[in-house]
Amino acid sequence: MTMGLDKLVSNNINISGLSDSHVGGGTSRNTDKTRIVILGGGFAGVAAAQYLDRTAAKKTDVEVTLVSRENFTLFTPMLHEVAAGDLEPVHISNPLRKLLRRVTILIGDITTIDLAARRVTISYGVRRLSVDLPFDYLLLALGSETSYFGIPGVAERAHGIKSLGDAVMLRAGVIAMLELASVEPDPDRRKRMLTFVVAGGGFAGVETVGAINDLARESLPHYGRIDPREVRVVLIHGGPVILPELGEALGLYAQQNLKKRQVEIKLRTKVIAYKDGAVLCDDGEKVPAETVVWAAGVSPSPMLKEIPWELQKGRVVVDPNLEVPQFSGVWAVGDCAAVIDPTSKTPYPPTAQHALREGRRAGKNIYARLKGEKTTPFVYKAPGQLASIGRRTGVARIFGLKFSGVLGWVLWRTIYVMKLPRLEKKLRVMLQWVLDVAFERDLGQYVTLRDVETLNRLLETARHHNA
Repeated sequence: MTMGLDKLVSNNINISGLSDSHVGGGTSRNTDKTRIVILGGGFAGVAAAQYLDRTAAKKTDVEVTLVSRENFTLFTPMLHEVAAGDLEPVHISNPLRKLLRRVTILIGDITTIDLAARRVTISYGVRRLSVDLPFDYLLLALGSETSYFGIPGVAERAHGIKSLGDAVMLRAGVIAMLELASVEPDPDRRKRMLTFVVAGGGFAGVETVGAINDLARESLPHYGRIDPREVRVVLIHGGPVILPELGEALGLYAQQNLKKRQVEIKLRTKVIAYKDGAVLCDDGEKVPAETVVWAAGVSPSPMLKEIPWELQKGRVVVDPNLEVPQFSGVWAVGDCAAVIDPTSKTPYPPTAQHALREGRRAGKNIYARLKGEKTTPFVYKAPGQLASIGRRTGVARIFGLKFSGVLGWVLWRTIYVMKLPRLEKKLRVMLQWVLDVAFERDLGQYVTLRDVETLNRLLETARHHNA
């Protein structure tokens, strides 16, 4: 095992793309170079990196580094399709090294951000080796994390729907429950196994509950011992109508459509705990369920609280040019930044379409500063928003016009496949959608409890070596 870990650590060093300026006691050897460091491999960070890859990174006296937890960027609007088994993980993930040719890529976790010393410390590899990245310009694109608001039992028991691993594990979990329920003689246990609860009536929650409902109910013909009436899919939302971002009319349409698909919707209700195999609601109802998905809130990276800058609801306050006022050369974008809309005087919503454009604008402003030119304020008005609510059904509001049903679903798929990076991925997704019309979804449970236990043992071994 030790030899295997040594090889893994060696591979991490080789694939991380570290140049001589990143090693050797954490100091820069290329002191004549201007160093631009981007923290975060999501929409905003990659958009900035792509712009700088085409511009600043071409210069021999400029070094651009992107730090990311994964070596791919994820197209999160299609996560629920992976959870439903309509798409495979490879369809919505793009390797960073195919998107960025000149930018140095470092796969690791951020340990500290020292703005006074203008240095970021990163840990990477199984043995959590450490490296210091000095910077002249720093772009924060740290995104957000799932927030459980301290609700007892939820963080320990619920699935998230924010990462590729979340979607893969959720799909595997739903299929696992069908497998177990098909041979479970106890009716109470079977009822709990066949109940799927999603908390959160925003885009992520509604799209996920539609995906789970499709996966579970369309798989039932292959599980002859399960009575379809035993399957229960529940959506819990604290507001008066789901999808409030799209307006009441489309929210009500989505509710009615989901109910026709046998999804139960509990409005004006909050989850207060998960205990003894049941979701506890503030209206007093207990919902016995083995599968719980939490899509009821996110929060900015907790690391932001460790730095003495102004925060607004946990997000870094930036000026109109996306620069942090107290720290010259430090920029913030995406979910971790409070970017004020000059028209409404409120922060822009933390959505993918805003993050993409904020990242691109930050990249342009950093390059402009590098050339001694004037930076440009960020201004953007979103043309609309869309949501998929189940098999061949969607809702959309674009330029003030409302669309629903099959047309809303077609718009959803058309617009998002156009936004998916790289032609190869667009073609793969479209081909999969075409095949989906003719063939049933795959029911293989490719991630099992045994796989999770094996991974935990490997991580425990790595922690032992680190100690």
